[in-house]
Amino acid sequence: MITPVVKADDLSIRYGARDVRSRHLAISGLNFELNQGEILGVVGETGSGKSTLAATIALQADLGGIESGNPEICGGSIRVFDQELRGIGSRRRSKLGLRVGYLPQDGALRLDPRLTVAENVAEPIYSRDRKFSSREAGMAVATLIDLVRLPLGLMGRFPFELSSGQRQRVALARAMVLEPPLLVADEPTRGVDVTARLGILEVMRDLGKEREFSAVVVSSDLDVVENLSSRMLVLHRGKLIGLGPINGVLEQPIHPFLKALSEARFGKVDA
Repeated sequence: MITPVVKADDLSIRYGARDVRSRHLAISGLNFELNQGEILGVVGETGSGKSTLAATIALQADLGGIESGNPEICGGSIRVFDQELRGIGSRRRSKLGLRVGYLPQDGALRLDPRLTVAENVAEPIYSRDRKFSSREAGMAVATLIDLVRLPLGLMGRFPFELSSGQRQRVALARAMVLEPPLLVADEPTRGVDVTARLGILEVMRDLGKEREFSAVVVSSDLDVVENLSSRMLVLHRGKLIGLGPINGVLEQPIHPFLKALSEARFGKVDA
């Protein structure tokens, strides 16, 4: 039996605070699996918990639940590459983190303005091993820059010299430079010029074929999910309201949010 890349079992995540009355449950009783080589789309309105789920899978959340204001796993379990994230120690967390690429909503804005494109993409390599061969790092960076369809001549430029679409591709290359078998992309087309969005999606699709990774792609835009995946998970106020093939989830919707998604995709059907 093949072990899922990600498996959530009755998972609940809250935003912790020392004052119990200030705690907010962002995810409640979630169950799902991500299979090897699969791209799963996660859809929901603002505040549905989808970005919280993405940050948790990518080990960006406060999984120990100590720091006030950060998301914490407060119920159930979630396993990534068969490792339980709830209460994970810092050493195991760091090691597991090398296997997960993370493209946050503001990935393009997080690029260090003091570093060139090549230096930004290479930064995760040197964070892992400061003595890593500069020649090998340069080759890895050039390969990724080419795979995300950017001219190699941009490697010496700075982020402010690039368009929003180009910066997002650099952020994607940075997330993938360690060749992680799992990519978590949160709103990968947010802040990107409309004309550049399709190009970003094509790059992600082609990169998936080239690198054969699994992925969780979060978006409030159904078109983004449809471009990248055939299966989706739908959240509403932290609860699962749909999971499965996109057509199957939307063809006979019961929940009002699913009905709205179905109408946006198929058009309103008269009773």
